[in-house]
Amino acid sequence: QVQLVESGGGLVQAGDSLRLSCAASGRTSSSYAMGWFRRAPGKERNFVAAISTTGLATCYADFVKGRFSIYRDNAKNTVYLQMNSLKPEDTAVYYCTADPTTARAMTVRLPDYWGQGTQVTVSS
Repeated sequence: QVQLVESGGGLVQAGDSLRLSCAASGRTSSSYAMGWFRRAPGKERNFVAAISTTGLATCYADFVKGRFSIYRDNAKNTVYLQMNSLKPEDTAVYYCTADPTTARAMTVRLPDYWGQGTQVTVSS
């Protein structure tokens, strides 16, 4: 069992940067691939980014490539999502996720564990 708690959301302007954090708890949290999904108002959940247990492999959705970066600190059981050049269409609730499989698997299936979400609002 893994518990996930996100933080760092807020209201920013277009072009600004924001960093989301996700603290994972549980005896084997460092053995899980971690990721981020988001749900915009009135839309389905979408994969954003994922990272392997070691941090050496990452996956990104096309709409965030070059702007967002995912990384993790296993010593702190924390995964981060650095979001740069934010756009109004990035407005969504962002969810931290964990899965016992791989980062790549998160691009095709919903992960097993989810946080409660943190709101990111980007004004134009």
